Amino acid sequence: MNGGGKMRMMYRRWVSSLVVAGLPWVGMTGEALDQIRRSTDKILAVVQDPAMQGPAQAVVRDRRVRSLIDERFDWGAMARSAMGAHWKTLSESQRQEFSGLFSELIKNNYLAEVEGYSGEKIRYQSETVAGKYGVVNVVILTLRGTDVPVSYRVLQKESGWFVYDITIEGVSMVNNYRSQIGAILQRSNYDGLVAKLRGRIAENKPGPPPAQAATENEPKATERKP
Repeated sequence: MNGGGKMRMMYRRWVSSLVVAGLPWVGMTGEALDQIRRSTDKILAVVQDPAMQGPAQAVVRDRRVRSLIDERFDWGAMARSAMGAHWKTLSESQRQEFSGLFSELIKNNYLAEVEGYSGEKIRYQSETVAGKYGVVNVVILTLRGTDVPVSYRVLQKESGWFVYDITIEGVSMVNNYRSQIGAILQRSNYDGLVAKLRGRIAENKPGPPPAQAATENEPKATERKP
């Protein structure tokens, strides 16, 4: 499950929209927009914390960023939408399995890109709400001086507003994945899709720093052969 260059660029711009140097707000502000901004501030605090810098802190930093992303995303809604009509054919255990793998894939891709954050800025522009659904519109200011529009599609629940899709320059992240998933299921089956997802997750999964990895891979004293 590869999105190609277009998908990689979408991730970079998504990272830029989550991890940004603050600019004055312009346009409307509201509850959904404010919650997106607060989540951004929390992630920014972790990424820029001097105590969290360097490969030795990579595991702790990644764990904290993952937790913050989980606070603002509705992975179940995203997974259901990405699976499309095929969702109805899945058992409850398959739905849970796919939702977990899908969220892990997105978070791994995000974490792989966050290390390359280069200081893009963002303007929070507006919020529109219709019942329990809303859209938060922002504009990323790239280092080249171009504007990139990003829209967060959000769903209101008891505990707040949660992201269920992100549109970058008019391209929906969920729709992009739905196309890829549909193509895989046409050629294969659910088990084939899961194998593909696990493979992509294994490729992109952040690992411990080299010194730590070497230590973990060494045989324990009780396991050493004479």
